[in-house]
Amino acid sequence: MPDTENNARQAGTAAAPRWFTPTTLAVALGIIAILVILNVAALTMGAEYPWLTATDAVADLAVLAAGAVLFVRLGLSIGAESARMLDALDEATTRLGAIVETAMDPIITVDETQRILLFNRAAEQAFGCARGDAIGERLERFIPARFRAAHRRHVEDFGRTGVTNRRMGENIVLWALHADGREFPIEASISQTGTGAGHFYTVILRDITRRKEIEDALRRQQDELRELSARVLEAREEEKSLIARELHDELGQLLTALKMDVAWLRERLPPNAPETAAKVEQMNAVLDQTVGSVRRISADLRPLMLDDLGLADAACWLVEEFARHSGVECALEIAPDANFAALERSTANAVYRALQESLTNIGRHARAKRAWVMLRIEDGTVQLEVEDDGCGIDPGDIAKSRSLGLKGMRERALYLGGGCEVSRAPRGGTRLRLRVPAGGSPKSAP
Repeated sequence: MPDTENNARQAGTAAAPRWFTPTTLAVALGIIAILVILNVAALTMGAEYPWLTATDAVADLAVLAAGAVLFVRLGLSIGAESARMLDALDEATTRLGAIVETAMDPIITVDETQRILLFNRAAEQAFGCARGDAIGERLERFIPARFRAAHRRHVEDFGRTGVTNRRMGENIVLWALHADGREFPIEASISQTGTGAGHFYTVILRDITRRKEIEDALRRQQDELRELSARVLEAREEEKSLIARELHDELGQLLTALKMDVAWLRERLPPNAPETAAKVEQMNAVLDQTVGSVRRISADLRPLMLDDLGLADAACWLVEEFARHSGVECALEIAPDANFAALERSTANAVYRALQESLTNIGRHARAKRAWVMLRIEDGTVQLEVEDDGCGIDPGDIAKSRSLGLKGMRERALYLGGGCEVSRAPRGGTRLRLRVPAGGSPKSAP
């Protein structure tokens, strides 16, 4: 295009003959002035001086002859320059046609009635249709029937906007129709131009079949990995529940029996055996510590109250235990009218584990003094927010490969059709926002 403009500019500047200079113009004006004076003199003094009339006639004939020669020369010069301009225009048109013809992307131009005026070689290959068969046809021939009405409206709306160009179908996949009836995905941009001959629309498109196949395959793999991850997490939860039950029931009963035996032994010790009595007391203290450890380990693996009493009570217990052991002042807000008891087990597990992981991160990394926890059900969605006033989390830490806790929370939420966001909090610390459907039906997030 720059070459075309340069050629036209050069042709325009070359339209004036080379001999047409200011000096030539001054000489011509001088001759005309002399001729006018001579004509006036001949009219006023021609009767007295006949030679003056003859001289005037000869001068007029000479000027007419020179003018005729000049006119012919000027005409020939203009014709030559016009021919050169037409040659330059033809060359620019040919060059532009070659560019369009050799473009790798299909290019189609239509008029206001959607009839095809330009159909390049790439378009022939993409649609399997010869240029001769496409020219003059309506563009709808290459659009699936279910999209034709929407396409017409789109082009009409685009024509009224006055915008010269834009992408078609932002964030959606467009579909085109091959000559053999096969549909294939495309991405396209449209431009418009208005001339005295009418309004024209040009579409540049690209076949994205291969790219879409790769994207679909990648999406399927992600869904399969997410499904596998969810199954692994479910199996892990079931195993934790089993171990917690075994610890609570079997080992707890055995430790209780041992405490009863120690109590029986302490009651039957002779009063003159202080060392034995001290040893028995030490055994009893170790048993109490062991029982406490078993309960704590069992609760960490799977709090029984999550199954027995529901998410709300389990969350209260977890926050209270965290505040007691960490020294972080915690404020818990649970919606009183929310029916947490009706949540499916997978949803309750995901929310509880997210809360547990968040509190663990606060205790280990945040150096916070206060934390706020909010739990509610709103618009069919379970919403959990955990915030602290600590040092905050660096965005780079979220993407680290070892941030398995955060990735686990996100994968749980995505598998259930929700989402998980971790960001800076207004108080300077970290804020976690978890959203999962209250129904808890496993599905892949978009």
